[in-house]
Amino acid sequence: MKAETQKKINISVDLLSSINDVDLADICNITEQAIKAGGGFGWLKVPPRNTLNKYWKGVVLIKNRKLIVGRLNDVIAGALQLMFQPSNNEAQRSIFNITSHFVAPWARGHGLAKAMIDKAEAISKENGSSCVQLDVRETQKAAIQLIKSKGYKKWGINPNYAIVDGNNIKGLYFLKKLK
Repeated sequence: MKAETQKKINISVDLLSSINDVDLADICNITEQAIKAGGGFGWLKVPPRNTLNKYWKGVVLIKNRKLIVGRLNDVIAGALQLMFQPSNNEAQRSIFNITSHFVAPWARGHGLAKAMIDKAEAISKENGSSCVQLDVRETQKAAIQLIKSKGYKKWGINPNYAIVDGNNIKGLYFLKKLK
């Protein structure tokens, strides 16, 4: 008789203000995997590793951007960037943007994407935000379903949001008012 063991799945979400070598390797690996799976937040082809290293090291240096990572059993398995308005944009100071949100294909289905949105919203509220916005390609069906389930309302469509394999892809724009 075969005994089945079920590995405990532990998810956690962290705000990174710096990035160590292990986390950098993890986030570059999952970025490559997400790009290959068609969800690389704009990248269509996997760039060289040194480009990814520079990109992620740079993200944590940008003053009005916060890097939120989701971990599955202590390994980075997802990322989300929360963008605050630049200091000169006083009129939109209380509007934050979620961008570059993805989960590695092998880590999907454990609630990591939702947990990262929850963390982004909590940080937004702590920093005086009254509204969070985001946009997504119309082809990202699972992301759209998640966004709607979190209470985001679609407010617009861009018919020329992206070009993938020579085809125009629409972009959908969402917002959520925070209480």
